[in-house]
Amino acid sequence: MTDTSPALLLRVVIPDQPPRKLKLQSRPDSVDSLILTLKRELELDLDVDLLYEDPDFDGKLTALTDINELPQKSVVHITFSEDSSSISSTVLLSDVSSPERLSRWPPFPIPTFSFDVELMLRNGNLEYEKNNTHLNITRDMKHNILDNLASTIYGFKAYPNDMEIAMAAEALVAKHSCLTEAGSETGWNGWKNSIKFKMGNYRNKMRRAGCREVAVNAGKRSKSHPERESSHSNIKRPKRAEVNFLPNFPEGKNESHLEKLRQMIVDECQKTEKDLSFIRKLMEATFPLRRQTVVVSCPPVNEIMDLWPALKMESEIYAEYQRITNQNLPNTFYAALDRHLPQMMTLFRQKAAKTGKTADALASILKLHDEQESHDVHSRRTTALQALPLYLHDVAELFRTCTDDSDEPDLGGVILGLLTFSRENDASIYNALRVSVVIEGAIVMSVLTHADAFLVLFGLMYALHLSYPKALKNTFEFVQKVLLGLDGGKLSPKLQTMKNDLTRVGSVRGVWGEGVSV
Repeated sequence: MTDTSPALLLRVVIPDQPPRKLKLQSRPDSVDSLILTLKRELELDLDVDLLYEDPDFDGKLTALTDINELPQKSVVHITFSEDSSSISSTVLLSDVSSPERLSRWPPFPIPTFSFDVELMLRNGNLEYEKNNTHLNITRDMKHNILDNLASTIYGFKAYPNDMEIAMAAEALVAKHSCLTEAGSETGWNGWKNSIKFKMGNYRNKMRRAGCREVAVNAGKRSKSHPERESSHSNIKRPKRAEVNFLPNFPEGKNESHLEKLRQMIVDECQKTEKDLSFIRKLMEATFPLRRQTVVVSCPPVNEIMDLWPALKMESEIYAEYQRITNQNLPNTFYAALDRHLPQMMTLFRQKAAKTGKTADALASILKLHDEQESHDVHSRRTTALQALPLYLHDVAELFRTCTDDSDEPDLGGVILGLLTFSRENDASIYNALRVSVVIEGAIVMSVLTHADAFLVLFGLMYALHLSYPKALKNTFEFVQKVLLGLDGGKLSPKLQTMKNDLTRVGSVRGVWGEGVSV
């Protein structure tokens, strides 16, 4: 009979909450991995430390520093970490600033204009409601309106797209009806064009002020410098809904100061017992320097990882992604994936029932899935993520396997991939010992599950400013735009079709009957 007992059975004690029971089918390879698992399963956003009731000392609480010290059945106590106070006296972190932008594009908030303009708009709105009379806009008044709109827009995005500029124009006319354009089909098309032109002028203004996000694209070809590259080539700007793409250095800090902090990260990461809270503060402080390195200099991945070894930690990859997008990656991704799992599986089975190479490949994946004795949430996620590239007709091989005691396969030509290490007598993707993330032909890091490995890979593409490989573009854009909702208004026909299909079969209970829960 197959042993189905969990690798770890935990009773988790959390301050001010009832104790929770948690079963882990595999033992994490480190205390850090266990902390990440607990934070994800228990939906904890704060940094935590772990204590356990040590059976060698009559259940006395002991700090957990070695995962192998934890018995198979244990009681662990979560304590919330406090910020490190033991910071170098020569390099202070007390004035660490948050990323410049703290939210993504919202329902556009119309700003308050100058007092005289607000007064004219108030009277104009009343007159428009009574007599449908449009306000006679002076040049100074229009200048004030556009200047304030551009400043507000820049607070969300330096390079808004047409749809976002249209949203701003529509919101302006919706709030101030007297600005509605006579004879315009929408009532705001002229405002849209004016805002778009104003944003170009505003970026020039911010470029002269020294804003890095727009200054990085300065110095292009001109009459006085005809030898430089075209003004439309190699433009560095957000293309995947990055909120903090290239922030300025904190006030009063320069590259030399942040470089000292970077070296402190390297030193801390070399320690056996790392101060994770201290590393988090250092990574937050050095975020502008790191973005300058990855966006402007674009060094090879292995060089970036040597400069910033904390990016080899799963928790810091997620933290970096949140700095860039203001989105919690694991919480958002798993909530969306688990919600769509039954519908996705229905689509995969419908496709597998047809004929052709894609149908045959999907049928093989589903057959292996159906043969598993346990269909827990991890196996379901694994099946869905393995089938997704095939369903979307991506041609690159994302998943690779090898046995733990065999020579690792040649990864020289692998741009991005997930390498599953399995036991020699069971090479199934569902019985992985570990799953390694491969970037540019080298293993970057390893985690326990395929879904976590996929998520780490996705987070690293943002953290390292990597483009989606053309042969896997549909897969990663599906994650970004459909599951995570980042820039989801612009979908390719293939992704739009799948999104529509997911909605169409949304009422189906799903092939797994009881749905999905963690």
